[in-house]
Amino acid sequence: MKTPGELTPEALRRSCDPEQFDFVTTAELGNDAEIVGQPRAVEAVRFAVGIDHDGYNVFALGPSGMGKHFLAEHFLTQQAEKRPIPHDLCYVHNFAAANKPSRLMLPAGMARQLSEDMDTLVEEISSVLPVAFESDEYQARLHSIEEEFKQRPEQAFDDIQQHAKTHGFALLHTPVGMIFAPVKDGEVVTPEAFKKLPEEEQKRLQGDIEQLQERLQKILREIPRWEREMRSKIRELNRETTDFSVGHLIDELREKYAGHAEVLDYLLEVQKDIIDNARDFLRTKDGQAAGEGSSIKRRYQINVLVDHGASTAAPVVYEDNPSFANLIGRIEHIAQMGTLVTDFMLIKPGALHRANGGYLLLDARKVLLQPYAWEGLKRALRALQIRIESLGQALSLISTVSLEPEAVPLDVKVVLLGDRLLYYLLCAYDPEFSELFKVAADFHDDIERSSEHHLLYARLLATLIRKEKLRAFDKAAVARVIEQSSRLVGDGEKLSARIADLADLLREADYWAGQSANGVVTAADVQTAIDAQTYRADRIRERIQQEILCDTIYIDTAGTKVGQVNGLSVLQLGNFSFGRPSRITARVRLGEGEVIDIEREVELGGPLHAKGVFILSGFLGARYARAQPLSLAASLVFEQSYGGIEGDSASSAELYALLSAIAELPLRQSLAVTGSVNQHGEVQPIGGVNEKIEGFFDLCKARGLSGEQGVIIPKANVKHLMLRQDVVEAARADRFHVYPVDSIDQGMEILSGLPAGELNEAGDYPEGSVNFLVTQRLKELSAARAAFAAAAQPQQQE
Repeated sequence: MKTPGELTPEALRRSCDPEQFDFVTTAELGNDAEIVGQPRAVEAVRFAVGIDHDGYNVFALGPSGMGKHFLAEHFLTQQAEKRPIPHDLCYVHNFAAANKPSRLMLPAGMARQLSEDMDTLVEEISSVLPVAFESDEYQARLHSIEEEFKQRPEQAFDDIQQHAKTHGFALLHTPVGMIFAPVKDGEVVTPEAFKKLPEEEQKRLQGDIEQLQERLQKILREIPRWEREMRSKIRELNRETTDFSVGHLIDELREKYAGHAEVLDYLLEVQKDIIDNARDFLRTKDGQAAGEGSSIKRRYQINVLVDHGASTAAPVVYEDNPSFANLIGRIEHIAQMGTLVTDFMLIKPGALHRANGGYLLLDARKVLLQPYAWEGLKRALRALQIRIESLGQALSLISTVSLEPEAVPLDVKVVLLGDRLLYYLLCAYDPEFSELFKVAADFHDDIERSSEHHLLYARLLATLIRKEKLRAFDKAAVARVIEQSSRLVGDGEKLSARIADLADLLREADYWAGQSANGVVTAADVQTAIDAQTYRADRIRERIQQEILCDTIYIDTAGTKVGQVNGLSVLQLGNFSFGRPSRITARVRLGEGEVIDIEREVELGGPLHAKGVFILSGFLGARYARAQPLSLAASLVFEQSYGGIEGDSASSAELYALLSAIAELPLRQSLAVTGSVNQHGEVQPIGGVNEKIEGFFDLCKARGLSGEQGVIIPKANVKHLMLRQDVVEAARADRFHVYPVDSIDQGMEILSGLPAGELNEAGDYPEGSVNFLVTQRLKELSAARAAFAAAAQPQQQE
């Protein structure tokens, strides 16, 4: 087995050569950046946009900060340019049922024009009608009608009076009404005189009076009918006058909107209503038109909810506060004389109205946090229509009379933005979710790093820079951002897809360029921004290092020790992570093969850490206990650890310490170790390799680099290396070393300076090798255990 050599400085960091770019600054790049490295998500969104069936809405899933919103909006904006501009939406008064406003769907820009035309129409009618009703012609015709019907009752009364007089009776007006009384010698017969008349004469007179009274009653019954006829004729005159005065105005609108049946039907209803309510437009006693400032003018207004007059493409709408009302729309109220009233002009649109005919982007978490917003959204998508109603109406909590606007047909593609856990929870617990959001756009956390993607990434950065109105970046600055992108994702062969982090770096680099009075952002400005980010967040890291340097926390970086290894772990505090060295020790004694994980015994170790200890126990048994039982008891511990420990990335370090303790073999303390191990002794890759290396490097640098210090890492992690430039320079000066290994044997050779040793044909390890020393010590422990057992057996028999 060959001991691996240390990595070259070039392998510690994959640099980005600025000379590969054919631009000087990002100002030369266009604003047509493609979506980089997200083919699966782009294809999913393209499919959802293209398929014309219900339920094919999109859930864009991925961690926050991935730029899902930016990328989805960017792609949908491109697609929206290929779609027709949707119709305007407006509500108008329903003359048949005022509490059920009617909707109008008009070509883009027409709703606003119709609204202006209706306002103009009402103003003209308010001026024209009073003049028409005050004209001599109208007044003459009105007077003629009134006179005609005034003469009818007068003539009837004259006729009956003349008839009564002819027959010797007079028509008298009394407090109780009109009555007939007999007349004699020109004088009305008094009741006393009437009683003195002969009985036959009284009967005759009484009969004549009853006939006259019946005739009078008939005339009195005719008077209301004559009044109704008069009012009917006056109304007909008003209708005729109104139609003559305003008909040509409405006819002009009919000609203008001749191709739109909905508008023509509405104008017909308007004309009928104006004719029926013409008096509302007439001037009051103070000379003001009744329609001015009153509800008559409001009823003919157009409530334009959505106006696409200035639109050049289908809408792409993002609703930042997706409450029930902000999604579905709402009906507002105004206070009048102590009560709340509303009408069709107080209907307000929701995000679904604004996005109708296009695309709606929503943050899934925000929708779910808003009461009933999720249910309202699903109901609209299921019914394919938007029905505006209050929460009280939707939940049947109130039964008061309110507006019931006509529902609006819904044609929208909804894109929900959320993390993966939320998507899987909705799939599991909401049976309607999979029916309404059939397309999952799964965004990658990272992007393959290649020369082609370097240029696409530069275009993406240029788009972000232009969007944020920052200074242009020169190509060296772009190259440094690309390198930092690889560092953020922890992989030299990948680029970060976290647009939010990149945007922060661009803004901060622009700030530092301004502080340096640079016209463009340089690589030095980018590096200053990176260093400033680290400095703001690394107080805890600095405090831990001070404790180590003050020997409060024990970490050796020189010499050799038996059963002791420097392990490496990563601490995550918010968005900042850093590496921390820890002392791992092992102690061995006579026992029955158990390996005690002290962290697990005191419940400070997590399940993954416990799994790592069990795995290394399996390795020990498989390699060294094939012909004899393990006769040891070992304990492993992270020294000076007072918090929880999780993960198996230190299992290789624990195994090194255990083998050292068994063989009583000193290990180099100038080296730190990371990597997990399997039962075959293979060292497996771990996370946070860059932070771990730099954490140990910073300690060694603070104590003074001796040229002996370094870190042993899994070979599979080499491709992930994107170390700081000062670590690379120290390696280039041969003052710090990084060793890749793929087996425990290779690591033991580096730590101990001895060959690991391989089994020969006789099944033995070479003398002086690490494995030989481990085997010999185990044999000694096994013999001691056997001797102890033999000595203890006679005593038991006695």
